[in-house]
Amino acid sequence: MRLIEPLGLLDGPAAAEAVAAQRARWLGGGNLAFSLVRLISADGSHLLPVAEIPPAWAETLARLTVPRAPWAGLAPDVPAVMGILNVTPDSFSDGGRYSGHEDAIAAGLAMAEAGAAIIDIGGESTRPGSAEVPAAEERARILPVVRGLARQGVLVSVDTRHAATMAAALDAGAAIINDVSGLTFDPAARALVAARGCPVVIMHMRGTPATMKSSATYGDVAVEVVAELAVRLEEAIAAGVARERIALDPGFGFAKEGTQNLDLLRRLALFANLGCPLLIGVSRKRLVGLAAGETAAPRRAPGSIAAGLYALGHGAFILRVHDVAETVQAVRVWRSLSQGAAVA
Repeated sequence: MRLIEPLGLLDGPAAAEAVAAQRARWLGGGNLAFSLVRLISADGSHLLPVAEIPPAWAETLARLTVPRAPWAGLAPDVPAVMGILNVTPDSFSDGGRYSGHEDAIAAGLAMAEAGAAIIDIGGESTRPGSAEVPAAEERARILPVVRGLARQGVLVSVDTRHAATMAAALDAGAAIINDVSGLTFDPAARALVAARGCPVVIMHMRGTPATMKSSATYGDVAVEVVAELAVRLEEAIAAGVARERIALDPGFGFAKEGTQNLDLLRRLALFANLGCPLLIGVSRKRLVGLAAGETAAPRRAPGSIAAGLYALGHGAFILRVHDVAETVQAVRVWRSLSQGAAVA
């Protein structure tokens, strides 16, 4: 697989000036531009200014520069925050936090009020080493919450690997499916998503949550994750899922260990080669703790926000977070500084 890694990223007036001078190209038709590239192929890698990209790479370059379409009704040039709502007893950071469905609904409404564009509801922990939850139990946990939030006009995503849960959640008012297995765990998932025509998040993972730690072996983690996620993307499209309905997630912490996650985050712009919106989930994860020296997940909010803003500056579209109000405020400031967005 030939890849172009965008480098020398620019934003604001400098980006517009560099593009006008033909010294940079827009990344995904958005607010970031890139002035340098690394061409990656079986022959090795080569660093070049944008103006010197060989004509033979035109098709690859087009994937990086084509303007993104709206996804799930969200404008592609405005970063979105997805609030995490785990209705589980054992999720790594917030398991067991909500004692009942009404508490979970209230928490979801509070996140929406704080500025979350999407509320992502999960009924099965997928932390490393976790066991599968029966789909019937998963549905019992999440469906009342899905209905309660959807009735209030909240844009609901459901974090599930089970096709039966996907179908029931969509029937209950959910709009988005978020599958950590990349639509590979349940053989019926791709056909279900294709038939429903709903937006979907396809994540990279090797193995399952119970086995993935043993699969965290890479040569070049960024290049390999992009290549493997490209396969998941093409499998979904071949099954009838429309490309414009697909967002991608690199899967931080899923079959990636230690510094592999940091290396992947540093080279996030490489995922622009896949031509889809990018969702990033680093909130309170071990990679933040590793960089910050913080062992307690609930105390990783500042580091999570820093990692999220870095991701936005390297092509991310959606930040999936626990700390919604704090992240929304940080994103607003980041936009006003980097993109010249109006301050409300």
